[in-house]
Amino acid sequence: MPVTRPHHVLVRPVVRVAVSALAIAGLAAAALVAPAEAKPPGHRDDTVVRVAEGAVRGTAAEGYRTFQGIPYAAPPVGDLRFRAPKPVSRWRGVLDATAPRPQCAQLSNGTGNPQTYGEDCLYLNVTTPAGRSARPAGLPVMVWIHGGSFLTGSGADYDASKLATQGDVVVVTINYRLGPFGFLAHPSLRSSNAALLDQQAALRWVQRNARAFGGNPRNVTVFGESAGSASVCANVASPRARGLFRRAIAQSYSCTSDFATLASAQAAGEAYAEAVGCGAAADVPACLRQRDPETLLRAWAGGAFAVGGTALPRQPGDALATGTANRVDLMHGNTLDENRLFVPLQYGTTLTAAQYTAAIRARFGAAADAVLARYPVESYGSPIIALSTVFSDYGTALSTCSHVDAYEVASERRGARVYAYQFQDRTADPLVPILGTQNGASHATELPFLFPGLFGDGLSAEQETLSDAMVAYWTSFAARGRPSGRGLPRWPEYDRPGDVMALDLPAAGGIGVEDVAAAAQCGFWSQLG
Repeated sequence: MPVTRPHHVLVRPVVRVAVSALAIAGLAAAALVAPAEAKPPGHRDDTVVRVAEGAVRGTAAEGYRTFQGIPYAAPPVGDLRFRAPKPVSRWRGVLDATAPRPQCAQLSNGTGNPQTYGEDCLYLNVTTPAGRSARPAGLPVMVWIHGGSFLTGSGADYDASKLATQGDVVVVTINYRLGPFGFLAHPSLRSSNAALLDQQAALRWVQRNARAFGGNPRNVTVFGESAGSASVCANVASPRARGLFRRAIAQSYSCTSDFATLASAQAAGEAYAEAVGCGAAADVPACLRQRDPETLLRAWAGGAFAVGGTALPRQPGDALATGTANRVDLMHGNTLDENRLFVPLQYGTTLTAAQYTAAIRARFGAAADAVLARYPVESYGSPIIALSTVFSDYGTALSTCSHVDAYEVASERRGARVYAYQFQDRTADPLVPILGTQNGASHATELPFLFPGLFGDGLSAEQETLSDAMVAYWTSFAARGRPSGRGLPRWPEYDRPGDVMALDLPAAGGIGVEDVAAAAQCGFWSQLG
């Protein structure tokens, strides 16, 4: 399967040189600045835009403009490693925004993402329709947070031209620190959740600068998939994000799935510091800042946001349930066969019937017989499909039943609407073709329908039609808080499990509401406890 852009596997450069001195932070942007070119009197250059920090030059294409590699915070290098993001320095002249800037430090995960160690990476990219907006207040703004298990990925991987041109929206795609640089918690560090603070710094940049690109800073939607969806949930719950966005779209990570507590994350951070030789240091943060990026990345066992402290005081599900979450409209959903990507990676593709039974018994203990009776291996194409179905239905942050739980909790809030969906096209190209012709609608398969060419062999004519519908739904939700489109089925506000919009090709059922809780047997799982 050709992969045209590096992508991700959940919860992703050309080698680039790491910036190693704090003094360089204030000069990083200046290195990209060129003197402004003289233009004839009366000439209006739409590729040059002035933001709060200085002027930027992008590129024009048919129907849209792109501005790539704009810094939204100071390079988090030297003494700024692990710290909350600092403001970016202003620059003189015109900053070259015609090409992407570096991704954040990451190891390759085998799906095509390059391995890089540079930490100067807090950049974003803007795609905006050409010409002036007919909307007096400006265009809706959609801010994309990429996935990648909080380990890999880059905002520059995502071609937002279709969303911008067909949906008449401004799209911003961002980088944020990954691995230990964004998620390390330790008792001696002043702050945890650096990545969450990066995302919020980018959202504040949007508030300052959206109008320069034709956008409306009072009509911002934050959206993301996988680890990006988890990030959306965290921002919905974060008091520090209040007022930074009006709507949210969370794709393939349930907002009622819990993150680690700050105490447990700090305990893991102490073990991590020990593993890299800093556990006994008199100044642990200083020791960690002296370690090279590759050492830190290779020692990192994984991690996400930590709950506790001012940035994320409550679990997202608890914040939604208690009404303390930010009051924003929410579109939330998953794919039909989420775990046909991850289960084969864990158990292998040649799982036997006996191994399937053993895996169910290991996971469900005394309830295993009931699970095996409900999911008999002979009812599926293979044991690995049977096991993938179990965990796509229940038991993980990606599962349908965990998403239904989030729909139920979120829809109880007053003054905020919820719309739920499930992407079901089992002919969609997979991120990783691990199951041959049985990949199904696995994790991430909806992404090329929103971001053309992200991975796979391209969309068929029928899939392009579905893509058009999805773009209409996503962007109309961003514009007005209700997913809709001319000639498209009405998408109901969520009130019960039968209000979930299924997104599929006409031959397989097309677009229409479906009770996904019944299909995923959530009643059975609820009774099982």
